[in-house]
Amino acid sequence: MATPTVPAMDITRTSGSRARTVNEAEIQASLAMMESLDARAWSKPTACSGWTVRDMVAHEVGQFEELPKPWLMITRIRRARHRHPQMGPLDGHNESQVEERGGASSERLVEEFGRVAPKGVRSLSRVPAPVLRRIRTSMIFPEGKALPEDSMEYLNSVLIARDTWMHRIDISDATGAELTLDAHDSEIMDQVLLDLALGWTGPPCLLELSGPAGGRFLLGSGPPVVTLRADAIDFARHLSGRQPRGELTFEGDADAAAALNAARVVF
Repeated sequence: MATPTVPAMDITRTSGSRARTVNEAEIQASLAMMESLDARAWSKPTACSGWTVRDMVAHEVGQFEELPKPWLMITRIRRARHRHPQMGPLDGHNESQVEERGGASSERLVEEFGRVAPKGVRSLSRVPAPVLRRIRTSMIFPEGKALPEDSMEYLNSVLIARDTWMHRIDISDATGAELTLDAHDSEIMDQVLLDLALGWTGPPCLLELSGPAGGRFLLGSGPPVVTLRADAIDFARHLSGRQPRGELTFEGDADAAAALNAARVVF
């Protein structure tokens, strides 16, 4: 049976109630990978410049820690202004997260992630959706203005799972740890493709994405002028701006292929 082609613009945005399930599934998948790492893995460099696996997990702990305690974001941004004046608010804040846990062991980081991450997700799920919708992420991070939806609702429904998911991919790439994919990975990938479609101004393109998180998707409307074939995870990695690992193959109009190759999505 042929795989149906789904218009990427028709993908439904993850609801707040569904987001908690997806977020919790990603937390468990990430925690399982962290627990599988041996001592040598924690010092491996990652796709995030200057960060080891250990630094990346420290950042993730800090992210979830802030969800029920948003004042920590402000504290870290202020600290970063003095320590890292060359960085923007978001990057400086992320660096502060890493620095705060500079002395923590890998065992401590795994324990903290397993405790703090579920608590952070639960805290957001208790906030009424209209309130999350009204709170702008750009009030804290100016970079939030570049998001498809500048709101805490978007953070809860999309970005929490996406950021954690991509860092799980980063850790797998850095250490060789097995990347186990299930249904929730497809849901995260679908939201990536929806955001790609929302920002797409080029001609119609067909995306043939292989692997458990893949499928056939149409960007734009009308007959596609170019077809992209790639593993879904490789394409997600590419859209995030990370260095390519798998091959992206384009067939069709060269200008459309170049536009699709240059497309990016916020992670």
